[in-house]
Amino acid sequence: MSIMLLKAIGVAAGILAFMICGISDAFATLDWLWVLPAGFLGCAAALVAAAFLILCFFCALVDMDKPRDRDHKFYRWLTYRYVEAIFTLLRMRVHTRGMEMLPQEGRFLLVCNHLNDMDPVTLLGCFQKSQLAFISKRENDQKFLVGKLMHQLLCQPINRENNREALRTILRCIEIIQKDMASIAVFPEGYTSRDGKLHSFRHGVFKIAQKAQVPIVVCTLQNTQYIFRNAKRLKPTDVYLHLLAVIPPEELKGVTATQIGERVHAMMAEDLGE
Repeated sequence: MSIMLLKAIGVAAGILAFMICGISDAFATLDWLWVLPAGFLGCAAALVAAAFLILCFFCALVDMDKPRDRDHKFYRWLTYRYVEAIFTLLRMRVHTRGMEMLPQEGRFLLVCNHLNDMDPVTLLGCFQKSQLAFISKRENDQKFLVGKLMHQLLCQPINRENNREALRTILRCIEIIQKDMASIAVFPEGYTSRDGKLHSFRHGVFKIAQKAQVPIVVCTLQNTQYIFRNAKRLKPTDVYLHLLAVIPPEELKGVTATQIGERVHAMMAEDLGE
């Protein structure tokens, strides 16, 4: 459900509202003053509900027990359309900087600070051509609709409390990059920041870029933690996405994952400030 589809829903709802006024002869009296807006709102709500049910239908077809060995093009396209709609419905105004540095060819590891559950949605919407697959906490697999879509997009669940299982996830992500299935996106803090500040990293994720020999795209997000609060107040949210640097694979050789993590952390901290 993209922005164009939302506009189409508005146009269709308007046409249906006029038809309702015509059928009910509301235009013959002043009844059209309330029938027209009420009909528009009712039809718009019905069409939005239909779009949601369509998403539910396609998600119901997903078998979570069947491992994915490739990115599903249709479900990625579907996800992008609904992500665009979310941007509009929640009145997100995303301001980007440094996007010209993004690699136009080849895979990469994208790392970013983590403020809110809307962070992956924001990154998916802004990096549509990059075919991102996220490393995500395994609990997300159980989320309504979200888990099904993530499964089709090659997102990899990670058990943050079990180092052996976490290692298997990292090895799988290396394989995904090496087989040119997707680029990997990860939040190295491991958890959302409750105070909005940048916290310490889990450095093991940087081994993905080292072993796969791909660049690291370093990003920061600001203000995503305010999206839902502002939406409840019918206020827009200015979200800032900064692409700070692209660290080439040559600079990842001969150093430890911890050293890479400290370098990336310093970049993000400098950009985020206080």
